[in-house]
Amino acid sequence: MSTLIKRRQFTIHDYHRMGKAGILLEDDRVELIYGEILSMSPIGNAHNAAVDRANRALVQTLGTRAIVRVQGSVQLDMYNEPQPDIVLLKPRDDFYAVGGPKPSDILLIIEMADSSLRFDRRVKARLYAEMGISDYWVADLNAVCVFCYSDRDDKSYRVVRQFQKEESVAPELLPEDRIPVASLLP
Repeated sequence: MSTLIKRRQFTIHDYHRMGKAGILLEDDRVELIYGEILSMSPIGNAHNAAVDRANRALVQTLGTRAIVRVQGSVQLDMYNEPQPDIVLLKPRDDFYAVGGPKPSDILLIIEMADSSLRFDRRVKARLYAEMGISDYWVADLNAVCVFCYSDRDDKSYRVVRQFQKEESVAPELLPEDRIPVASLLP
């Protein structure tokens, strides 16, 4: 007799109810990816510094042309609520207080990767492409470069470009705003 093991996918509603019930605590570093609640790597000093440096540069460069969300969650669909390091959102007067951003509101997602590079470049790149995110960047804090994913189809990004610290790159949906790659790296 064989027993089938079934995996149960959690929805964002399940995920939020777990938080309200105290199953998931506010300080738990978790995110909902493909219906699974995944533990995130601890954040170290280099990672925090890279996020802070990028935040400063993005706010100064973009001004009011985008909202810079730092380490906040985005609900992509019923089974996915990641917590990217940085998300550039279309400007909105309420800063998404009433109804969070949808994939169509996202101008760019940036992940800072020191211990999560493989996951960010494989799983999250596929997820963001599937959800319609036009532009996704991964700052590799160890190799000191940035991978920029663009030109997506239904399941993946067709173009991946690598930029070095001395270069600059513009988000696909904000082409007039060049970001120094050095501002995203240690």
